[in-house]
Amino acid sequence: MAAAAGAITAMLTAWKMYAKPDGSMALNGALAGLVAITAGCASVSPIGSIIIGLMAGVLVVLSVHFIDHVFKVDDPVGAVSVHGVCGAFGTLAVGLFAVDGGLFYGGGLQLLGVQALGVVTAFFWAFGLGLILFYGIKSTIGLRVTREEELQGLDIGEHGMEGYSGFQIFTTQ
Repeated sequence: MAAAAGAITAMLTAWKMYAKPDGSMALNGALAGLVAITAGCASVSPIGSIIIGLMAGVLVVLSVHFIDHVFKVDDPVGAVSVHGVCGAFGTLAVGLFAVDGGLFYGGGLQLLGVQALGVVTAFFWAFGLGLILFYGIKSTIGLRVTREEELQGLDIGEHGMEGYSGFQIFTTQ
C-alpha cells in the first residue's frame, strides 16, 4: 500500500512541478514508499502505511529536485533521495504512526525521540565511514577516471563495449 501511494503522489508531484508526468519519478515514488514503510511495517496500521507512502512520494520528488538543483550533486537515479531521505523519514514515521507508542496514537515523544536518535546515529556512522573510505580510495587508486574515459563512457573503458548501441559518438576500436 505504501508503494502504491508513493508512486501516485510522486507522479502527481512531478506533474505539478514540471508540467508533465514522469514515469521514472513514479517508480522512485514506489521505491520511496517501500523504503519508508520498511522500518514500521510491523508497527503501523494499513491507513498509516498509506499515509507514510503518500508522504514519501512527495518527499522523494522534492528531495531529488533539492539535491540536483541546490546541492548540485549528480545523483542520476535519485538513490540518496530514495534510500537516504525516505529511509530517514520512514524511521521517524515509526515514532509518529506506530500503533503501540507512536505520537499520533497517544504514545508521546519518547518513541519519536528514540527513532530520531537512530537516524542521527546512522547518518554520522555512514557519513563518517564514507569519508574515511573515499579518502582512502582517493589517496591510493584515485576516485576519478580520465577525461577521455568520462567522455567515452565507462562501458567502453571498463568492458570494451558500448552499453547502449549507437548512443555515443565514439567507437570501440
